[in-house]
Amino acid sequence: MKDLLRVADLSADDLSLLLKLAAGFQDEPAAEPGLLTGRIVPMYFAKPSTRTRLSTAAAVTRLGGTPVTVGPDELQLRRGETIGDTARVMGSYAAAVVIRTFADADVADLAAAAPIPVINALTDGHHPLQAVADLLTVKEHFGDLRGHRIAYVGDGGNNVARSLLEAATLAGMDIAIAAPDGYLPTGETIASAEAEARRRGGSIMVTQDPVTAVSDASVVYTDVWLSMGDSEDERTHRKDVLAAYQVNQYLMDRAAEDAVFMHCLPAHRGEEVAAAVIDGGRSLAFRQAANRLPAAQAVLYALLTDRLEGHR
Repeated sequence: MKDLLRVADLSADDLSLLLKLAAGFQDEPAAEPGLLTGRIVPMYFAKPSTRTRLSTAAAVTRLGGTPVTVGPDELQLRRGETIGDTARVMGSYAAAVVIRTFADADVADLAAAAPIPVINALTDGHHPLQAVADLLTVKEHFGDLRGHRIAYVGDGGNNVARSLLEAATLAGMDIAIAAPDGYLPTGETIASAEAEARRRGGSIMVTQDPVTAVSDASVVYTDVWLSMGDSEDERTHRKDVLAAYQVNQYLMDRAAEDAVFMHCLPAHRGEEVAAAVIDGGRSLAFRQAANRLPAAQAVLYALLTDRLEGHR
């Protein structure tokens, strides 16, 4: 397996290995300081980024390499150079490529042409680095993944929800998605996740009732309601439709007694989450953000040392 484009590309053993490697990098951040010595990793960001940009740059540096961050105005793509030509050129200079952009097809085209590993650092459809960090955080807190249920509340059709669904089912966890009509995962996404859950011993619930979703859940998870580029009309509509899905103290009290709160950040307090929840003692949101770094290290290390077998 050369690239990481989405969580569903991983095998269960791959995911387990990434979590083990990430935990190791938590304990020993400089465990592999020579892996990227004298090498660069271009990081292409077509979207703004805080956690992904900084964590991947830090991961490259800890592995001994030099991150080179570029944007759309700094490459020749806007002047007509193809993604394939760009990928081949990058492969002549670099050890790997990290890309954060819009279309999944663009990342797939880059990976198909690049002779070096390509890592999806977020597209409209997927956010695999976030999902690895999420499961690392759950495992760190509870000691295990199996036997625990994640309840995702809010926009269930976005990239974070999709990657979390893929990761949880691959790990044999139980996961519930609560979202209003029109914001649920696609039928194809659900069918694929249900098949994986059956193979791994987990379960999936998809509902429009947030209270049902969080009942007995160990983790209550949400993400922003509004995306970059949404029109003003769309933003107003989303706020109205999703208002009943805010994660507040009432909802947290319906989860398991030892339940924790998670959020991929950035957060909009007073919209998808109440300030008292994200800033309270049950919130793991900032530990989750910190875990983006060892997760990125693990993915880079595993790809560069050819440790991943891919989904079978």
